[in-house]
Parts: sequence; structure tokens; C-alpha cells
Amino acid sequence: MLSNYPKIAIIYLSFHCEPYIDDVISALKKVTYPKDKLELVIVDNPHPKFGSSVPFLNEVFSPLIGGSDFPHVTILPQKENLGFAGGNNVGIKWAMENGFDYTYIHNNDGFVTVNAFEPLIEAMEKDKNIAIAQSLIMMFPETELINTSGNAFQYLGIGFCNDFRKRRVDTDLKENKEITYASGAAMLIRTDLLKEYGLWDEDYFLYHEDIEYSFRLKMAGYKVIVVPDSIFYHKYAFSRNKEKFYFIERNRYGLMMTFFKIPTLLLFLPMALILEGGLLIFAWKNGWLKEKFLAYKYWFYPSHWRLWLKKRRYVQNIRKIKDGELLKTVTGKVVFEDKSTDSPLLKNVGNPLMNAYWQVVKRIIFW
Repeated sequence: MLSNYPKIAIIYLSFHCEPYIDDVISALKKVTYPKDKLELVIVDNPHPKFGSSVPFLNEVFSPLIGGSDFPHVTILPQKENLGFAGGNNVGIKWAMENGFDYTYIHNNDGFVTVNAFEPLIEAMEKDKNIAIAQSLIMMFPETELINTSGNAFQYLGIGFCNDFRKRRVDTDLKENKEITYASGAAMLIRTDLLKEYGLWDEDYFLYHEDIEYSFRLKMAGYKVIVVPDSIFYHKYAFSRNKEKFYFIERNRYGLMMTFFKIPTLLLFLPMALILEGGLLIFAWKNGWLKEKFLAYKYWFYPSHWRLWLKKRRYVQNIRKIKDGELLKTVTGKVVFEDKSTDSPLLKNVGNPLMNAYWQVVKRIIFW
């Protein structure tokens, strides 16, 4: 039972939020955490097709102003789409400037349950070495199915949802546990660590920024956990936007360069080259070969190398753990979240090969 209720800023990006905002409002009305300790910070990232959501937001939230049954609302309009990382940073800066103890990153297409915040705060107040606590993210309306219980990371830089579409009753998710990285859909972060170790990396723009931030704080010696008693329902839909593959691939290379020591990268190189061949075939068959080559093109510019090597120097300077520790919970296989993108080549050749290689090299990484 909490004796103290720290202040939480709920960061919500309103990128075409109209289909989702009613659920958000209904959920926040019902939460049991004291409303005067919560602030809903809405950052409006204008949608290229639908434009700004600010007029709609003002209309929706005006009846709630001054009421005691809803958190105070702050709307921060933006002139352009800053991406997921940049938009969240606007809200995080506001939270830091206004004395909030925690920031809760809240996806625009989901909503919390009535007691979502208390278990997160209890865990983080009890153990000051926890930097990030993720809610257990469930599907909606298929509320018995898991969206992610903490994301999985394949050692060549590919992230995906853990326990995706498993029934919760078929898992052992009963207690808080450490995870590889927290999903940016629903996570609580200590504001003092955001001040000390910096904001989300806006160069990622979208995709892999949640991996980067979890890994950054792990490098500094902190823990990242999932709290099963805190539930966030997510109206999850697999994105088929081809542009996303450019960011996924570009950011995957940058992430690997930033966090892993040179011997680790050299160990991974043979399998990474094999993976590249498979990804080229996969990209060609699924219509995003152009985006794959654009990701390669990005690394032909010396300025981009200087940018990411600067990130590497910072991360290596704050390092308090070895690569072996950072990699202790990673996986050797890639599991697609959308079955329509399943590949027999990956299932029958790629995953067995990558996993076998991982079983060998993980025993070698002692640094």
C-alpha cells in the first residue's frame, strides 16, 4: 500500500488521436491514483493528412477543466511532426520543468486500467535501481491476449513483442521481472534519470528509440522491468507502411554500433552478413527493397558516421556493465508479429542458423 504518491506526468502524443481519445478519457476518469498527482500532457504531432488535433482536443477537454474527477490537462501544440522520440521529449521537458517525479509514456491508441499506476510506483519506490517499469500490455478488444510482456531483442538488432498473442493464463506472468527492453507504448521512467542521462534520442525519429533508451539506462547500471499487475490495453495493429522499414534498418545498424564493443561486433559480423542476404530477398519479395537500399545509402555520408560515433562515445563512457550482461536476455531467433509476413526461409533456415550461432558465441562473450 502506498503511503506516498509521487507526481506522474502522462505523456500522450496526439497524432490523429480522434479515434482513440474517448477511451483515454474514460480510463483516466476511473483511475484510482490521486488525480491531483497526475497530469495529462498532450503533445500534438500534426498528422500530414489530417493536420493538427488541437481544435478537437480543446473541444473535448474543455468540459473537464476544473473538475476533480480528471487529471489536469496540458496541451502542447507543435508546428511539425517531431516523430515519436521528439514528441515525447517535448512532454518530458515539460514534466522536468514542472517538478514531476515520473513520466509515463502513453501510446495514443491505448488506455490504462483503473489501478495501472500504483503497482508501477510501488515497484520503483521500493527499488531505486529500477529505471523503467513497463505495464503489461494487452490486446484490445481481445483482452485475454498479450500484446507484449516486455520486448524481445534478437542479437543482430531486431526487436519484437514478447509473448505476442499468447493467452495470459498460459504464461507464468505473476511477479515483476527484468526484461530486455520496455515497449514505448506504456512505460514509467524516473524523471531524475531523464535529467541525468538525457532525453530520448531524436535521431531515431521512430522505431528502436525505446530499445536505445532501455539499453542506455541498463548501461548505466539500472534495471528495466515489467509489472504484470499494471495493465495497459492496446488497440494494436501491425503497420504495413513501407517507410518504416527504412527507419528500422537504419536504426538497427546505429543501435549495434552504439552499444556493443568491437569484439562483440566482430563476432556477430559473419551472421550479420548472412542476415543481410536474407533481408535483401525478403525486402524484394515484400516490396520494400527501395527502403532497404536507402538505409544503406544513409551510411555513405561521413557526417552520419560522426553523429553515431559520438553517441557511441557517450554510451561507452557511462558503461557500468559488460556486453555479456547486456546480452544475457536476448534471443537467437526472430519472431514476426504479423503472420502474413512469415517467411519459410526464415523459419526453416534463418532462425535455426542464427540461433545455433548464438548458442556458441554467447559463451564466448566474457567482456
